[in-house]
Amino acid sequence: MALEDGKQETIVVVVESSADANVNSALGELTATTEEEEDIKGWGFSDPRLRPFVIISIAYLLFTVTDGAIRMIVLLHAYNKNFSALEVAVMFTLYELAGVFTNLAAGMMGARWGIRFTLITGLCLQIFSYGLLFGWQDSWSKGTAMTYVTIAQMFAGIAKDLTKLGGKTVTKLVTPEGKDTRLFRLVSLLTGWKNSLKGVGYFLGSALLEVSYELALGFMIGLVAIALPFAIFGLDKDLGTAKKKNSSLKEIFVFDNYNLNVLSLARLFLFASRDFWFEVPLPFYLRSPDCQALGPYFPCSLEDEDSCTRGALCDSSVEYCTNINTGGGCGGPGLNRVVVGAFLGGYIIVYGQVQSWTPQLVTGPLNQTPPNKLTEVFWGMINCYPTLTATIVVYASEAFRQYKVNEMVAWLIVIIVAFAVIFAINSSIHSFLVVKYAKADKVAASVGFYYMSNALGRLMGTLGSGFLYTYAGGGMMDVPGYDPGYDNTRGLAACFLAGTLSSLLAAVITIWIKDEDSGFKCGKWTLVEPTEELEDSDQPEIEGSNQKESRETRCDGSNKEVIRKSEEEFLAQAQN
Repeated sequence: MALEDGKQETIVVVVESSADANVNSALGELTATTEEEEDIKGWGFSDPRLRPFVIISIAYLLFTVTDGAIRMIVLLHAYNKNFSALEVAVMFTLYELAGVFTNLAAGMMGARWGIRFTLITGLCLQIFSYGLLFGWQDSWSKGTAMTYVTIAQMFAGIAKDLTKLGGKTVTKLVTPEGKDTRLFRLVSLLTGWKNSLKGVGYFLGSALLEVSYELALGFMIGLVAIALPFAIFGLDKDLGTAKKKNSSLKEIFVFDNYNLNVLSLARLFLFASRDFWFEVPLPFYLRSPDCQALGPYFPCSLEDEDSCTRGALCDSSVEYCTNINTGGGCGGPGLNRVVVGAFLGGYIIVYGQVQSWTPQLVTGPLNQTPPNKLTEVFWGMINCYPTLTATIVVYASEAFRQYKVNEMVAWLIVIIVAFAVIFAINSSIHSFLVVKYAKADKVAASVGFYYMSNALGRLMGTLGSGFLYTYAGGGMMDVPGYDPGYDNTRGLAACFLAGTLSSLLAAVITIWIKDEDSGFKCGKWTLVEPTEELEDSDQPEIEGSNQKESRETRCDGSNKEVIRKSEEEFLAQAQN
């Protein structure tokens, strides 16, 4: 296939067989698949070929705990200070918006100055952001507090995306060219454990906040400080750099990479489908009390901790139960901060673990490894069902209409766990596809552009969720003598509906990607025939080619033997 300057395009086709390389653990053994491939064993810190992966992973994972914690610390602290969901969403605006621009800049910085530079910068900015949050004063007006916290969060957003660049890029740099199955497993492992530790951060942030706001901030600064020496002393300054011509702003936008551009647009809506309901509406709803158990008809005493329902506050000045946050509305189960943190953290952990094991437990058994665009379309459509179910249940079920707390919590757990599993599979496939489509000599720039759209999707979802949750619930609840705020059950249902529509858009957009040559299977059924397979009679005789073949039974009920050609044969045929 002719390219510019007479160069030939190298087409690599992964041949799946029992000899395919396996990643058995985070630092597991790598088994060579051909005689020419170097036998790499004993992955670990002492192996110079994989040391960057180990060091960056340690720093990235420690940082991730603090990234999860900062969201819960800010959100739950703001909730107790009577900020509305929309006001809290605004506080995260610069956090998410910074990601849009930082991913562009990070790609260019990584290409020019290396991953070490971006990683160290990200860790230092995270410490600075936490330090600024120490200055949040109770005496400030809402406007002053929102401005200050939004700016502090901006530095955390920049830090997150600078650090993420190293974590996502290093997997490509340590994976031999053409080993797509191995790359998929490595990417899934790192991103999965990253998200699990982010869930730990959600729980730790809320638990430490229950003790002290200052303790929560100080503990997280300590974790970042642990990660810094690894990045400073353990990495080569040139790791991840590109040729100088690939470091321009024009190259960062990589508009010549069609598949990456379409995948980036799909990624925007995929992550908006989660953040339309998860980051702000869900914790606000879980914290909010019963609307009908507030006001003068529900007297209370400070000496009796159980005189008010969960989530309500006994106001000593009026001696009746009030809403801790009238701006945050009412209608939820009224869970305390630690339980809310455990609830969201549990979701992130489930999501992360499923993401880690997607190649082994999901796409592998279904014969969908390595995945292509058809795999993502399939799982993208399935991603619509949990939030669609949630919309119907929250809006119309008896459990929510009659305020049956145990049933409400049970429904939310089932729906959210289902979404976590399916969304994790989608995210794992996306994480693989971006490094697959990225060009090897400018992978940092390509990944940076892709995650810019990721940040834009989170921004859209976060702002949209704050607006929907606050205003889609209808008017104020009618409680004699007291204003408890909006009934946000309908607001939560509206957020789930927005997430469903966003999931659908992401799946439809993915159809435009040109990556269906390997076909699509679902277990033993071949749903889309691969176009790369050649009939035996059409196969050219190639002198000196590797004649290794792997056989598999066609899973369409015919039990015919299909000869899958070797990588060398496919290359020769394509060049002809």
